[in-house]
Amino acid sequence: QVQLVESGGGLVQAGGSLRLSCAASGGTFSNYAMAWFRQVPGKAREIVAALNWSGGNTYYANFAKGRFTISRDNAKNTVYLQMNSLRAEDTAIYYCAARNALHWRADDAAYNYWGRGTQVTVSS
Repeated sequence: QVQLVESGGGLVQAGGSLRLSCAASGGTFSNYAMAWFRQVPGKAREIVAALNWSGGNTYYANFAKGRFTISRDNAKNTVYLQMNSLRAEDTAIYYCAARNALHWRADDAAYNYWGRGTQVTVSS
């Protein structure tokens, strides 16, 4: 039903910034809590950030606090992840996820829809 498409990934130098976007279609976007996860080869997927239906309540993983900002524009059916002060260890595939509830969860099992991911590579 719900389709998610990420964009904005690429190669960036350490200390630089990148803005990811996630365009949603096929559902009522304002009814869904949204999140960003990331994954590197050989490791489990981990949450980066999440927010509720309006964007007024957010969650950040410890490594993301102070560096990353999650936001949403319900009029555009889009979620964003602004990433600043990037480090080599931020290199991963970043996934957008949607949950059919108004409030966020930190566990990936709580999310019903997933994008295909966008690669972020940080060079040192």
